[in-house]
Formats: sequence, C-alpha cells, structure tokens
Amino acid sequence: MGVFQLALLGVLAMLLIAASVSDWRTRTISNGLNTAIALGALVWWWAIGLPLWPGVGWQLLLALVTFAVFAGLFALGAMGGGDVKLVAALALWFSLPLFVPLLMVMAIAGGVLTLALLIAHRARRAEGRPEIPYGIAISLGGLWAIFRTIS
Repeated sequence: MGVFQLALLGVLAMLLIAASVSDWRTRTISNGLNTAIALGALVWWWAIGLPLWPGVGWQLLLALVTFAVFAGLFALGAMGGGDVKLVAALALWFSLPLFVPLLMVMAIAGGVLTLALLIAHRARRAEGRPEIPYGIAISLGGLWAIFRTIS
C-alpha cells in the first residue's frame, strides 16, 4: 500500500473520530462530515485503481442498498439521519467482503454502547429513552475496516 493510500485512510480515520466526538457531544453528525467521507471515497477509488465497471458500480450499489436499509431503521426511530448517512458513506469505501464484517463490528459495538447507556440512564433514574450516539459504533466499525485494510 502506497503512502497516498495510507494518507487517505488516515484522513478517513480522523473524520470518523470527529464524527464520534460530535455524536457523543451533540447527538448529531454533520452533513459536512458525511459529505467529506463520501467524497473522499472518490479519491480512494482513484488511488486504488478501482475500475469504473464493475468496481465503482458495485460500490455505488452497496451504498444505495445500505442507505435504503438504514433509512428503514431511521423511519422506525431506531437510528438518526446522520447515522444513516455515515454508514452509507462508509459503504463507498469498503467492498462487500470487508463491509459485512464492518457491520458486525458496528452491531456489537452498538449493542455494548446501548447497554452501557441504558444502565447509566436507569442508574440516574432518568425518564424517557436515552439517545444513543450510534455514530460511535459506526465509526468503530469503520476504524476496524481501516485497520484490516492496512494489515
């Protein structure tokens, strides 16, 4: 892997960390961060020499299907809009054989995060449902995929 490719993955990692911090602090992930991640995939495709067809076509299809599935979860109130856009943007970066385990890491991290925040919510005897900053779990899945790409 070349220096430019490593630098791109480093930028992606920094954007994912920024998304996590933002989601923790404000329970939102900005459209600007999600747009930067999505547009960065275009440079990534060029850097790795991904062919327009079928390579880019498959990545776009994966992102579209991911967006549709997670938009359904958004409609059910299971996740926020920024989370949906973040996971779809990550689908532009990683091929299906790496994206599926990314989703598994994300789900495990999200389950642990949700459980921890539910316990804290009940310990404080707070009312209502706690807001879960799921962008943290999505980012952890993305960081895992970056590590797998580098190693």
